[in-house]
Amino acid sequence: MRRPCACETCVSEAEVSLWFDERYNLSISPLLTKQNSLLSESTYKWWMRLQGERNPIDVNIATEELFKVIPGESNLLERSPYQCRTCAVVGNSGNLKESGYGLDIDSHNFVFRMNHAPTTKFEKDVGNKTTHHFVYPESVRDLSENVSMILIPFKTLDLQWVVSALTTGTINFTYAPVPRKIKVSKDKILVYHPEFMKYVYDRWLMHHGRYPSTGLLSVVFALHICDKVDLYGFGADSKGNWHHYWENNPSAGAFRQTGVHDGDFEADIIGNLTSIKKINIYRGR
Repeated sequence: MRRPCACETCVSEAEVSLWFDERYNLSISPLLTKQNSLLSESTYKWWMRLQGERNPIDVNIATEELFKVIPGESNLLERSPYQCRTCAVVGNSGNLKESGYGLDIDSHNFVFRMNHAPTTKFEKDVGNKTTHHFVYPESVRDLSENVSMILIPFKTLDLQWVVSALTTGTINFTYAPVPRKIKVSKDKILVYHPEFMKYVYDRWLMHHGRYPSTGLLSVVFALHICDKVDLYGFGADSKGNWHHYWENNPSAGAFRQTGVHDGDFEADIIGNLTSIKKINIYRGR
């Protein structure tokens, strides 16, 4: 029987772990497209509860407007048994400092980064290649021309913001200030599917916390896109501090217990994925 990929081991291979097989569902699309933009009732209700918008517009109207402005198409989802697609998912932990992982990270087919994640001046440790950058409107930053932006929408307004940021620039505030305009070409904007967010919350997080962190959303996304997944910049540094690699303040990581994400449960998921060799994690040197 043909293996699902050309790597030594393939993420999507079944019957390696019952725990994994009970959670992993390749039939759910990670990306929102024109073709799959109708949300199921249960997803819609869950997603609308995430952030209390007053009188949001109908989500179907918002997605219809969105796909008039962006194509939302990508070859990301095309897997082949003849390929070995490698992903580096780069978190923002201080354990990347002095790690020297840069070249290693850049050697992957896909390099996923998230939120602010600067690379300038940190190339030796974090690399300088980015293929896809996960953001939400409040964490968006200017990206290089060849980088795709993956918007994680937590509310209908986020979809409207994409349209606004590419056209009229009228939205400059959600629950916090957001950029009126973004420098990203329209065909480089992809949208994380709310249905997939709920799948991560239901199947992987088992309803711990209010919703998954950007880190966990990126990791499960990678499991659906790549055959080999390597994680960098996740977890505390060697002294147990939770902070970002670009900060000099080791105690800056008080965000770990935000009440929104269950950091410990998410860390257990990453630990399980590592122990069954579905991912490799590099914890700094």
